[in-house]
Amino acid sequence: MLGRTASSLYWMSRYHERAQNIARMLEVANRSTMVAHGTLSSIDDWRVALLSSGCDLGYQAKIGDVSPRGVTSYMIFDKDNPSSVRVCLEQARNNARSVRTGITAELWEAINTTWIEFADVNPQSITQDRLPEFLSWISQRSHLFRGALLNTVLRDDGYHFSQLGNFVERADNTARVLNTQYWVLLPDSDVIGDGSMERHQWTGILRALSGRRSYRFAYPKARLTAFNIAEFLILRKEMPRSLAYCYDWIDDVSDDLAQFYGGRQPSLDMAADIWRTLCQTEMRDIYQNGLHDFLTDFIGRNNAFSHQLSKDYNFA
Repeated sequence: MLGRTASSLYWMSRYHERAQNIARMLEVANRSTMVAHGTLSSIDDWRVALLSSGCDLGYQAKIGDVSPRGVTSYMIFDKDNPSSVRVCLEQARNNARSVRTGITAELWEAINTTWIEFADVNPQSITQDRLPEFLSWISQRSHLFRGALLNTVLRDDGYHFSQLGNFVERADNTARVLNTQYWVLLPDSDVIGDGSMERHQWTGILRALSGRRSYRFAYPKARLTAFNIAEFLILRKEMPRSLAYCYDWIDDVSDDLAQFYGGRQPSLDMAADIWRTLCQTEMRDIYQNGLHDFLTDFIGRNNAFSHQLSKDYNFA
């Protein structure tokens, strides 16, 4: 496979995953606004959405003061924001179009229709009362993309690169969401964990990572605690957005890719090392060595893996 084809499939998946992640973070912030009626805590949630997505510096430079309308517009529609939903969906479509003959009709239709329908939306029409429905639509379209990919694409090297893109992006998002509010997940938080503010922050983290209900299934008899939430989102590989789950997939796909090409590249060994670290680590070890340091290191290693992958397979 040509490097530019592998790159297009990789980034096609990364951009669609990112669009859904942005929509989910905005949904959490908007829910907080509806409950808190514009209090300081709700503004903080919009600020968290900017920080978790890496959009804070660009937003401050272009808009400045944090407001629900400003954040929504910047993170969904702004053409100058490289992580806005608009840019993500457009870039996903452009990457898919460059490999149009290498993907299925169902996958192309899911990607292309999403972009066409999104491009027809007037940003001014997305008022606060319409925002939840619109964010839900973005998430549903991402699920449609993922379903078409999993159910129609041949399990060849193109599929492997698209899977790597999806889970590298997902792991990055989970780590950033946790790292943005890591102090909320420190063990000391459990001592004061009966407070409404702690519950609000913990619930927001779980919602941002689609884990609120599944947390209850994973810990049916335990109350909501910082330790359990951190463990759930970092080390529990049955949680689809945990770091362990993402790298379980990445490690499996790396093995498939090595077998497909008949040899291992350095990036695939890097993925195996990250997965091995997650397998051999316990949550108490992470706390002892520093949760923030662990998450910062993970983000760096995840980015390094992506960069090395692009070098090993000659991404254009």
